[in-house]
Amino acid sequence: MDTTRGTASPESAGLSRRLLLAVGGAVLLGGCAVTDSVRPSSPAGRSRPGTPRPVRPVADRRPAPARRHARHREREPAAVEQPMRFIQDGHKAIALTIDDGPSPVYTPQVLSLLHRYEITASFSMIGVNVAAYPGMARAVADAGHLIVNHTQHHHNMAFMWPAEVADEMDLATDAIHRATGRVPDMFRAPYGAWSPTVLQRCWRTGMTPLDWSVDPRDWARPGVTAIIRNIMENTRTGSIILEHDGGGNRSQTVAALSVVLPRLLDAGYHFRTP
Repeated sequence: MDTTRGTASPESAGLSRRLLLAVGGAVLLGGCAVTDSVRPSSPAGRSRPGTPRPVRPVADRRPAPARRHARHREREPAAVEQPMRFIQDGHKAIALTIDDGPSPVYTPQVLSLLHRYEITASFSMIGVNVAAYPGMARAVADAGHLIVNHTQHHHNMAFMWPAEVADEMDLATDAIHRATGRVPDMFRAPYGAWSPTVLQRCWRTGMTPLDWSVDPRDWARPGVTAIIRNIMENTRTGSIILEHDGGGNRSQTVAALSVVLPRLLDAGYHFRTP
């Protein structure tokens, strides 16, 4: 009789233990899988470790700050338009600008000269003067001249707060519109005092900033001869000439224009509006 039958060898015993452990592990894993399949879902917005997060739509995958910057670029230009100091309208094209009116005394005299020489000019008007003399403003518009916003009170806006700048420009636009039916699409800063705030306001309101390249300083009343000399010596193709019909006694300006206008025409210049 074989005395070893029924007695497991050490090798057999080890193999049996390994099989039992493997089977037990499989059963245990199966139980976990079943438990997970019936476990309640996590609260909204929270993911269990190892659970893939839901993928947002492609259109919404850009970070919020980037979306804000994109909207900001839509509102603000990369660089605002700089003031126009010359016109580009061909050889010997020039522009005449008349500031600080309208005036019941000097604007009619300037209009008469422009009519005589068939010249179209730009009138930079101050809102309070337009409100005081709306009929004069309408006469300028009806004669076919360009009307430019020159603020409500002719203050230096270089260091004004944005709200103050907006008021000065918007009130003048309203006054011009009430008097003439026109909404100005150009703006001239008093004293040529431009600032980023003023230029941004021009962009926001759709007005082109207008400067000048020839200043005979007629506002200082240097004398008729000095005004004439300055204009004739400095005018070139593309020049924008600055003159005034308001802000004081402008009899020297009117007298100088009566000489300058025919001389410029004889020299081959032709007048355009910016």
